[in-house]
Amino acid sequence: MKGDRVEILVDTGNEVRGFEVVATREGRRVDVVIARGTVEVAEITRGGQVVRSARFMASRVVAVVEHPAAEAGSSDGASAASQ
Repeated sequence: MKGDRVEILVDTGNEVRGFEVVATREGRRVDVVIARGTVEVAEITRGGQVVRSARFMASRVVAVVEHPAAEAGSSDGASAASQ
């Protein structure tokens, strides 16, 4: 869904550098896969095709921060349900 965003902080030796992968169009999502010593973040279409991806060594990754897309109207529904 448009607005999905993942930030990756990577130790480059001298500094910590940040990278970002964002779902750029409606209907796309951002997936994170951690396997075999790598962290892969990919923007994926509805059909499952990878549009862009970023791959990092897991030993160098400091943090992976996922920012899900805000759902329209979910804040109104949550506050009404809690009252």
